[in-house]
Amino acid sequence: MNSIRATYKKNTPKSAAAHRRAHAAVIGGNSRGAANHGPHPLTIEYGEGARVVDIDGREYLDLINNYTSLVHGHAYPPIVEAAQRQVGRGTAWVANNVWQTELAEALIERVDSFDSVRFTNSGTEAGMLALQIARTVTGRTNVLMARFGYHGSLMEFEVGSFPMLFDDHAQDRTYLATFNDADDFEAVLAEHGAEIAAVVIEPVMGGGGVVSATPEFLARVRDATHAAGALLVFDEVIAFRLATGGTQALVGVEPDLTMLGKLIGGGFPVGAVGGKNEYMGIFDPANPRGFHSGTYNANPVTMAAGLVSVRELTAERIDRMDALGERLADSLTRSAGQHGLPFCLNRRGSLIQVFFQEQAPPNTILSRDGDLSAGFHLAALNHGMMIAGRGMIALSTVMDEELIDDAAQRADAAMEDVAREMG
Repeated sequence: MNSIRATYKKNTPKSAAAHRRAHAAVIGGNSRGAANHGPHPLTIEYGEGARVVDIDGREYLDLINNYTSLVHGHAYPPIVEAAQRQVGRGTAWVANNVWQTELAEALIERVDSFDSVRFTNSGTEAGMLALQIARTVTGRTNVLMARFGYHGSLMEFEVGSFPMLFDDHAQDRTYLATFNDADDFEAVLAEHGAEIAAVVIEPVMGGGGVVSATPEFLARVRDATHAAGALLVFDEVIAFRLATGGTQALVGVEPDLTMLGKLIGGGFPVGAVGGKNEYMGIFDPANPRGFHSGTYNANPVTMAAGLVSVRELTAERIDRMDALGERLADSLTRSAGQHGLPFCLNRRGSLIQVFFQEQAPPNTILSRDGDLSAGFHLAALNHGMMIAGRGMIALSTVMDEELIDDAAQRADAAMEDVAREMG
């Protein structure tokens, strides 16, 4: 993909220089591995609505929206207003704020499995908190998760996400089973259930390729988890955007605990765990069995912005994003066929994962389509469209049919470039 790569480098000299400068101060050039790609990542100056602009002055349609967190796009005016109003009145203190309560109440109203909520600063911290609750309640240590699931940067979960990076000793506290294979989960629980505190599953795998769990799989895993005396935890950090009550409402399976993050912070760092008071009650100061704190947990800026984000993600807007996702998926498939590219995709509502191969893998955290996927990512950037480096797309409520058709045209031009390089 030499021509595509050369065009990208020609288009982004200031981003290249910014990356070299960053590399001298921040190892690798950034603090977020998912943002890194060759020959150098972009440096963005600002975002507005469905677009971002880099420091070279180039504009891009943003079709990844900070890996799903910006469900209302960039600088969404009601969120900006709420955050700015609060910033002017203070950003953090060692006391409560009303926005925390209102956001918690909004989430409890939406999610049937929630009696109460506690907030953290990231999805990773939500995973840590959920595991702390499960370990305290069960008196056990280990966790069972799907192979190539992603639940943040806690080592117990990264072992499952990137098993190739860890030795056997690091895997002592994590058991793995195959996503959508209830027999495999049941077998692990039958053999090791007495050691397992929690079974953690994404109802829709995000990093694993936008792969949906079947309701039957989730129901069987729930039953096996409870039979083993463990807690079932759903990771809806990404999937919460798919329904007002989360994906658990769509599949009809309630977990014991749910991890949230991303969109519930309105573009600010956030995480949360919600569940029944039977489990959340370990933090009740009247009878404490656990301790959970954090300097910026439930800070008023995040809570005020998150309340707007959640309230404005209505069922009607979710349905509209779903329809736009279908429209874009159809266009991408049609363009790939016209250009003779091997292609398939997974879609769940407003989430899409593209693969430049004939059949989608069951689930994977790493691309298996090599140069084609990387080439399309850079070619799309060359044509002013931003998707995730691994091929993930996440739409936002500020998009419409005209913008989706514009994105489809840009994707078609990028595919033409990839096909030309192949030939």
